[in-house]
Amino acid sequence: MRVIWINGAFGAGKTTLSEKLTAEDPRLLMFDAELPGFMVREIVPLPASGDFQDLRVWRRSVADTAIALLEEYGRTLVVPMTVVVPSYLEEIFGRLRAHSVGVNHFFIDVPIRVLQARIEAQSIWPDDPARDAQVRTWRLEQVARCAAAVGLLPADTVVLDGELPVAELASQVLARLAES
Repeated sequence: MRVIWINGAFGAGKTTLSEKLTAEDPRLLMFDAELPGFMVREIVPLPASGDFQDLRVWRRSVADTAIALLEEYGRTLVVPMTVVVPSYLEEIFGRLRAHSVGVNHFFIDVPIRVLQARIEAQSIWPDDPARDAQVRTWRLEQVARCAAAVGLLPADTVVLDGELPVAELASQVLARLAES
């Protein structure tokens, strides 16, 4: 059982890379770790930070859902999710490893100016301009924190050059997986 965790700042291209990987290899299954966060915030109040990642139940739900998907479907999971708090990564990855799940952690490193331009150009909620602006503002506020995370990543993290084309990134990820 294996998880391929695609990490990086908002706008780094995690979902695009994950979609490319799952399109190239039908044995891979994509799991959006935001979904447990959307569920949890409907059940319990968000912490003062407003970030569901600060809820232990989210971190546990992500790991437990991944384990359930792996056991039920027997396919390697690709998880595109920004997690830049080292203890949160340790908690999630530790829970996975305690259930004999191998974790390959990749971080897409993109220069701040490129991230800002990508976020400004994206429309997450095209039918809701107010919500779209709110999400864009929040994502832009996270850029510096996420970019700084490169120096705090677990030692076994593979850092990818986020300015390369997605096909090249996918090739690098698949080559690294073939080695392990």
